[in-house]
Amino acid sequence: MTVAYFDAFSGISGDMTLGALVHLGVPIEEVQAVATAFSLSGVEVVAAHREVHGIRGMKVSVVDHEPASRGGCPSFGEIRAMLATAPMKARVREGAQRIFAALAAAEGRVHGVASEEIHFHEVGAVDSLIDIVGAVVALDYLGIEEIYVSTLPLGRGSVATEHGILPVPAPATLDLLRGWPVRPGDGDAELVTPTGAAIVAALARPGRPPELRIAGVGYGCGDRALTDRPNVLRVVLGEPVVVAGRDEVVCIEANIDDLNPELFGHATEQLFAAGARDVFLTPIQMKKGRPATLLRVLGDPTDLDRLAAVIFNETSTIGVRHSTMRRLMLEREAVNVETRYGTVAVRVARAPDGTPNIAPEYESCRRAAAAHRVPLKLVYQAAIAAYGNR
Repeated sequence: MTVAYFDAFSGISGDMTLGALVHLGVPIEEVQAVATAFSLSGVEVVAAHREVHGIRGMKVSVVDHEPASRGGCPSFGEIRAMLATAPMKARVREGAQRIFAALAAAEGRVHGVASEEIHFHEVGAVDSLIDIVGAVVALDYLGIEEIYVSTLPLGRGSVATEHGILPVPAPATLDLLRGWPVRPGDGDAELVTPTGAAIVAALARPGRPPELRIAGVGYGCGDRALTDRPNVLRVVLGEPVVVAGRDEVVCIEANIDDLNPELFGHATEQLFAAGARDVFLTPIQMKKGRPATLLRVLGDPTDLDRLAAVIFNETSTIGVRHSTMRRLMLEREAVNVETRYGTVAVRVARAPDGTPNIAPEYESCRRAAAAHRVPLKLVYQAAIAAYGNR
């Protein structure tokens, strides 16, 4: 499994994200193909190396040679329709839809408008389309399956928008980053843009990644020249590796007997997005014979408050209990194997005597099964066999 860590010491924007991923090896032609997919004639995606504070990175720019031929900024509903018909991988379409949906929902809450009617004035129609869809294309090209993001510096000051002068960070940016660790007032400019916030809110999780075997580092350059730091986004690419040893986790529990069962799925997704290592539900019986559900969440002890806040926000419980637990862990690594269905990610743990425990990654197998229209179990079997034949 390939993991990306967004070390956002200078914040994040759409073009900085795209620049860092191109710097990691994504061909600019892959991004240019986005303009072709949306029939955007006269739109050119340009990548150029740039040195910022002695760091060599990549600046990706979207150049529109025919701006007069465009209509007004499209609404979210129009962009969603464009995404539905454009030729692209299902994973890319899904990721782009999630980002635009998050952005539209935030803008709608800020301006009191239905998300379907939101027009993306602040992020720019063509720029945002290429930055967002291009970023998802690049993530898919690199095989990135999990993204972690450092604490975000929000900057300060003001920014000119379609709605007039607004404070930094922009209201939509703050709305998108609900529940995320941030540093208010760090920086003298807009360091996190709405597009950058939407990308991480839709696709990433806050916090430190697992221990990584570094495979590459990319730097994406922004437009502004900052005096107190290099204006770049650093993306670290790697494979997670866990050595045999011990660590601690916090276990948070709540007995819940009055929540619509349909809401547990959403609560689970939000807990994982907030950094939970595992979430599981157990049917229980409470006093007076009431059926209920025991919610258990495992996470890093430093994430206790954030995970508890998600439980309070997303469920009906009015209290949680927590305890710290010690774990013994086997050495683990993530590797890719080649099968008749393409490349599949496999996680391997080794017992003290060296015996491997092989577990194909579900999402990787699911995508391969969908692409080749075969049963999922066949991909699992092929992945295990491929690992054994290495």
